[in-house]
Amino acid sequence: MLQKITEMTYPLARPADLDPLMERIGNARCVMLGEASHGTHEYYTWRTAITKRLIAEKGFSFIAVEGDWPDCYRLNRWIKGYDEQEKTSRQLLHEFKRWPTWMWANWEVDALLNWLKKHNTGLPANQRTGFYGLDVYSLWESMEVLLKYLYDNDPKAADLAVQALRCFEPFEENPQQYASATYRHGTSCEAEVVKLLSEIRKKAPVYDHDPEAALNTEQNAFVAVNAEAYYRKMMSFDDHTWNLRDAHMMETLHKLLKFHGPDSKAVIWEHNTHIGDARYTPMARQGLFNIGQLARKQLGMDDTVLIGFGSYQGSVIAGSAWGAPIEAMPVPPARADSVEALFHQQYNANRLLVFDQGRKNALDETMPHRAIGVVYDPAHEKSHNYVPTVLSRRYDAFIFIDQTNALHPLHIKPDGHLVPETYPFNF
Repeated sequence: MLQKITEMTYPLARPADLDPLMERIGNARCVMLGEASHGTHEYYTWRTAITKRLIAEKGFSFIAVEGDWPDCYRLNRWIKGYDEQEKTSRQLLHEFKRWPTWMWANWEVDALLNWLKKHNTGLPANQRTGFYGLDVYSLWESMEVLLKYLYDNDPKAADLAVQALRCFEPFEENPQQYASATYRHGTSCEAEVVKLLSEIRKKAPVYDHDPEAALNTEQNAFVAVNAEAYYRKMMSFDDHTWNLRDAHMMETLHKLLKFHGPDSKAVIWEHNTHIGDARYTPMARQGLFNIGQLARKQLGMDDTVLIGFGSYQGSVIAGSAWGAPIEAMPVPPARADSVEALFHQQYNANRLLVFDQGRKNALDETMPHRAIGVVYDPAHEKSHNYVPTVLSRRYDAFIFIDQTNALHPLHIKPDGHLVPETYPFNF
């Protein structure tokens, strides 16, 4: 096995070592960059290194992330020089309020945003790289953005937005309250948000005074429709919410590619559980799919490159429970039968693996593959944090980091306001 694995792996120490990956990506239209946790410094910095090369060398049009549309859209406007130029990137990142805030409000993302802003300076508007959120959670935030915009630009649609917000008012911006009411009493605001979206789609040409106004307005309404459906189904005893969420993200990706034109290219940042093809994990047997699987099927294998990430041990930012204070936690050595342990034993160093989907290789067998979420307990991770995975089929390439460090969040006190010594994290 050692010989076979060695043939498709490369040392990984600096951005120039990514050349085999750039060759594998070729002219692909969509590159999805994963992560095995939402709180690991090296995942963010290596994704940044790959993203910079994709933008500079291959003309990628935008980055789309596992984040809320309204928050990420403000960053998109800032890096393109459209709005809020009097603010700094970290001031905008401090406006991320939804737990887990650290996923995007961190110094690693701050460094990327400043690079993007510098890259975009002086370019024509249609050539500036964008930054968008793919996720479905921002029901109330999207409604508020819609109402503010429609009051000034489309009074008829604004009335519909007011009706929708009034329907949601009794639940005090609490998704659990809304989910419980729909489950127990059949309460629903579905009709109100669907009617609002229909009206906005008819009126899209009205919003053409700004290059992205129609896109932003329709997307916020689209989020409201799918977020309402997501929260309405939270109390059900099936997995419809997972599929709804990833289908929403895939449709948003299609909208962004269409908006940016037939030659547009997208780089996606999401957890491995979203970008790694679900058909090569137990998710398939549960009737679940994800955006990585959908992209391969809808965009095609040649236009989709899925890149997974993993590590052997180190530290991570997470919470002990949902909504708990965030903290740096130890990540113990990977369990002995995992892919991470195999790579550690063979290399004891960072490696890049590039797979050939047309050929069999030594990693075609199912092995445990670590996955850490925003809630984490290191004491129980060996029994709770591994996904049986056919690594070489789930991904087109894999980046293994032997030793990792925790992310640098902006919201941790008392030192969250201090610039890390190594910022902007050059290799």
